[in-house]
Amino acid sequence: MNISDRELGMHGNITRRDFLNGVAVGVTGALATPSLAGASAADAAAEQTGATATQNPSYYPPALTGMRGSHDGSFEVMHRVRDARAWKDAATDTGEHYDLVVVGGGISGLSAAHYFRTAAGPRATVLVLDNHDDFGGHAKRNEFSHDGRMLMLNGGSLNIESPQQYSDIAMGLLRRLGIDIDRFESSTAQDRATYQRMGLKNAVFFPKEKFGEDCLLVGTPGGSATSAAWAEFLAQAPLSDEARKDIARLQRADQPDYMPGQSDVEKKRQLMQMSYQDFLLKLAKVHPDAAWYHQARTTGLFLMMTDAVPAYYGWNSGYPGFQGMKLEPTPREVLYYEPGGAHGRENAARANEGGRSVHFPDGNATIARLLVRSLLPDAVPGSTQEDIVTARVDYGKLDTAGASARIRLNSSVVHVAHAGDPGSARDVEVTYVTGGQTRTVRGTHVVLACWNSIIPYMCPEMPAPQREALAYGIKAPIVYTNVFIRNWTAFAKLGVANITAPGGFHPTVQLAEPVSIGQYQCSRAPEEPMVLHLVRTPCAPGKPRKEQHRAGRAELLSMRFETFEREIRQELARMLSGGGFDPGRDILGITVNRWPHGYTYNYSTLADPVAWSLATPEDRACVVGRKQFGRISIANADAAGSSHTDAAIEQAYRAVREVVESRATEYLARFTNG
Repeated sequence: MNISDRELGMHGNITRRDFLNGVAVGVTGALATPSLAGASAADAAAEQTGATATQNPSYYPPALTGMRGSHDGSFEVMHRVRDARAWKDAATDTGEHYDLVVVGGGISGLSAAHYFRTAAGPRATVLVLDNHDDFGGHAKRNEFSHDGRMLMLNGGSLNIESPQQYSDIAMGLLRRLGIDIDRFESSTAQDRATYQRMGLKNAVFFPKEKFGEDCLLVGTPGGSATSAAWAEFLAQAPLSDEARKDIARLQRADQPDYMPGQSDVEKKRQLMQMSYQDFLLKLAKVHPDAAWYHQARTTGLFLMMTDAVPAYYGWNSGYPGFQGMKLEPTPREVLYYEPGGAHGRENAARANEGGRSVHFPDGNATIARLLVRSLLPDAVPGSTQEDIVTARVDYGKLDTAGASARIRLNSSVVHVAHAGDPGSARDVEVTYVTGGQTRTVRGTHVVLACWNSIIPYMCPEMPAPQREALAYGIKAPIVYTNVFIRNWTAFAKLGVANITAPGGFHPTVQLAEPVSIGQYQCSRAPEEPMVLHLVRTPCAPGKPRKEQHRAGRAELLSMRFETFEREIRQELARMLSGGGFDPGRDILGITVNRWPHGYTYNYSTLADPVAWSLATPEDRACVVGRKQFGRISIANADAAGSSHTDAAIEQAYRAVREVVESRATEYLARFTNG
C-alpha cells in the first residue's frame, strides 16, 4: 500500500521546514537573523555591510539542517570556472600578505597550517580559505536539539581507522592535538556495548518492488557464523530455495577451490581482473538473487557495488566465497591504502575480536576542531579531547584582523598564480570569491589542500602533464543522511540496531553508535531521542567506474531535498512499521550531507594500471600531480590516492616540508632574526 505524503509527515513542522538554501530561519543556535533568511551562505556574506557572515553572533553551521555537505553556495562559483575554463571577473586587491595561504580548510589543509606554524614559529602568518560555510572539509558535524537535549553525529568523515597502523607522523599529530586513543577506548567501552547488551541485532530489508512484499529479516549471522546458522536465518527470506542455499553455501568453510590447478600468483592475477560480482556469478555460480543479496556489501568501503570492485579486494576484505582458494596472505605494504588493504584487514580483525576503529560522537570533526583550537585557541574553548566535543566554536574569531592565523569561510578560490615567473617569483596571488565579490591576497607560499580535480582550473600555469595527472581521478559520490527521531522504541521492539537494504535508496540504516565522552551523553534508552545514520552511494552499475562516479555526482546535484525527505520517510516507515514507527510523528529533523565529490579516487586493479594498486611507482597519477610547482605545494587525501585520514595528514606534512626545506635560508633569516 502506498503511503500518502500526509501520512509520511511531509507537511509536518520539523526543522527541515526552517531553512532555505542551507541557511536556517528560526532554529536556535543557527543562522537565524531576519537579514539572512532565505539566503545562501555566500549571499548572506554579501548582505552584511563591512563584515563577513561569520561575524553574526548566531552563526553556527553545525546546527543547520536540510541539504548540507556540499551545500548551496559552496560549489556554484567553481562550476563557473569549470565551464568558462577561467575566472573572468576583475578582482579587488585586499592588500593582505601571508607567509602561507592554504586553499581548503579540511583536515589536510588545517594540518598544513598547523605544521607550518610549528616549523616557522608563532609569528608566521597563515590564511586558510574554504568554500564552505564551515571548516573541516568532509569532516563536518551535525547537531540536533530537542527539549534541552543535544545529540550529534558525523556529517562526513567518521573513523580514525586502525590507529595502530598510523605512521609516527599521523599519530604524532593526533597526540599533539590531545587525542589519547587508549583513554578514549577505555572511557567509552561501556556505552559502545549498549546495543549488544540489549540484544539488538543486524537485519536485512527485502523490498516489495523485487519480492512482492516488504520483509524485514532480523538476526543476520556474524562473519564467523556457520552455513547452518545462515540457512536458519534465510529460511524466512522471500528468496527461492536455490538462492537461499547459495547464500548459505558461500559461508561454508569447506568451499571448493574455484580455480583448481592454478598457482597463487595466477589466481590473484585473475581475481584482480574480475569483479566480485563476476566471481560470484561465473565462478561460484550462485543464483542471481544470491549475488543481489551481496551487491551492496561493498558500498561501505568502496562506494561501488560488487560489479565494480575487484574480486581480489573482496578476498582481501574477508568477503565470502574464497575459503577454499588457498591464497597466501597479502603483505602489509601491498594495497596498504586501498580499501580492503592493511587498514581494512586490521579493521575486520579488530571487529571480530570486539574491537573497532575509533570515532568521536561527531566523527573526525573532532580532529578538525582540535586543529582549529591549536591555531586559534580563543575561538575554541577548552584543552582536552573530552571538552572539545561540547565546546561551542566562536566563528566570529576565526578571521580576526591582525591575527597571525586566520580561517576565512564562504570563500571560493578561483585562481592561483605566481606573481611573475614560477621559478623566480617571490609571491603567489590567490584570487577568491566571497559574497559575490572577487578579491586577491598574496602568499609567500601556497598549499593547495583542495580536491585535485579543481586544481587544473584554478592553476592553469602548471605544466600540462601535471594538470592531466591531477584530473585523473574522479571522486566517488556519497550521502550521509542523519535523521533525528523522537525515540527509538521501534528499533528496540524489532530487536534491530542496523539494517542493510540491498537495492534500497539508502542501503544502510543504523542507530548511531553509542559514544559518550566528557559532558556529552549519547542516547542510552529507547525512550530517548536518537540520531539515525543512513548511507547512500549513488552509482550506475554496469558502467565503467569513472562513468559511475560521474552519474552519481550528477544525480546528487540534481536531486532536491524534498526527494530525499520523501524517500527517507518512505523507507523508514516500511522498514520499521512492525515496531510502530510513525514518520509523521517520530521524525524531528533531517540533515542530508550530500557529497557529490566524496571519497578520494582509490586505484583499482579493474580500472587502473595494476601496479598503481600493488605498489607506489613514481608514475602514479597522484604522485605526478602532487609535485611542488614553484611556491605552490599540494596537500590533500587525493595526493595519496587514499581516502584515509592519516593519508590526508601525511600529505600535509609532506607539503609543508617542501615549503620549509625549499626556503630554509629565508625562514632562518625571517623567523630567527626577527
